[in-house]
Amino acid sequence: MNPICIVDDQPLICSTVANILEDEGYQALAFADAESFWQRLDSMEPALVMLDIWLPGTDGLQLLQRLHERFPELPVIMMSGHAGIEAAVAAIKFGAADFMEKPLHLEVLLDKVKSVLNQQPVRIDASLPPDARRAGEAREMQPIPGAVELVESPEPQRTLKENVVLNGVGLLSGRKTGIILSPLGVDEGIVFQTLDGQTIRGHITSLRNYHQPAEAKTFSANSTTLDNGRHQVRTVEHLMAVLSMFGITNALIKVGDEVPNIDGSAKDFCELITQAGITEQPATTRIAVILQKIGFGPEGKHEKHLYAEPFDGFEIAMRVDYPPPIGEQLLTFNPTQKSFAEEIAPARSFNTFENIDMAQKLGTVGSGYLNSHIIMHDGKVINTALRYDDEFVRHKILDMIGDLSLLGYPIRGRITANMTSHGYNHALVERLYQALKNTAAED
Repeated sequence: MNPICIVDDQPLICSTVANILEDEGYQALAFADAESFWQRLDSMEPALVMLDIWLPGTDGLQLLQRLHERFPELPVIMMSGHAGIEAAVAAIKFGAADFMEKPLHLEVLLDKVKSVLNQQPVRIDASLPPDARRAGEAREMQPIPGAVELVESPEPQRTLKENVVLNGVGLLSGRKTGIILSPLGVDEGIVFQTLDGQTIRGHITSLRNYHQPAEAKTFSANSTTLDNGRHQVRTVEHLMAVLSMFGITNALIKVGDEVPNIDGSAKDFCELITQAGITEQPATTRIAVILQKIGFGPEGKHEKHLYAEPFDGFEIAMRVDYPPPIGEQLLTFNPTQKSFAEEIAPARSFNTFENIDMAQKLGTVGSGYLNSHIIMHDGKVINTALRYDDEFVRHKILDMIGDLSLLGYPIRGRITANMTSHGYNHALVERLYQALKNTAAED
């Protein structure tokens, strides 16, 4: 995809918007004035321009008219912190696709970018960021009949022995929050219950946007959010991973709108389950067995891809490759060979200082981010000592386990993941679920 260009004489705006777009998988280029941007157009054509009205030299409205003459189909979103309705009307008259007031808001910005790009006369998936495109492809492909089937297992269902409580801070809200875990009966599954008594299943069908048409779905999630159409529960993935690895099949989780995040890992949830104790129930579990390779994405080293394939047991092979201090990290986790509680659960979330600072200024995350992430800046970790040399890939495996648990059944198969995130995870789980439904319909 061609780059999105930001033209603004405020360096903070340029870096902030560029970082937001790059986090979503877009290529972004920033320019401090109209002249340097115009010269660059000799060697490239943008997919979209985000243009400030007030610029030194040639101002934004003048540049907009020149752009419209040179590239009649090029979409331009105008930005301003001082212009009134007259300037917005003038911008639209001169050919702008949309107008944004500063300070910019993350969700509004991304919605406008996606909306404008999706209106262009190109293939729809070509305008989506890579993670969204691959996830979208997974939903467009027909489920493979017989690729996944449910089989009875000798393993008993399990629940908690007693109620336990954990308090913390919401990662996204920054507010104090907590959970109460309670035992639940046979075949009840994992159920979240909000403070006003609303229930939300810990299942793929409760994933936010699950019931929306494919074109309306978004796949750029930085966490996993479940909802029932009226209430939501955010950041459930670490807790779900622990319940899955401890073999808890039935549990009630009373919570506000966000699962507490202690240090960005799942270590405290492991300790909570140990404190509660586990009891076996008089019923067996069923397992989702992968019979045919299923997934999406080209399998090149530098291509995002995610697959499930037949395997006698459960295993995740994960690869990540990010700028320093992370670099390339590869790890295979098999719970029969390594301890989840010791090797995966303590691995913490990670992000750059710039991204966290930007998100907090935009009001999209709370202070919970600061003490619950490995924070990186200028190629170094700046706020903590790593628990493992490869803590980053371990955390990706933690997220994957939590998202896979949304299938509702333990998986017998091998998962291979390259540079994927929650959007990919959710799409794979949905594909597995649809394959199960397809298999059941043919029986």
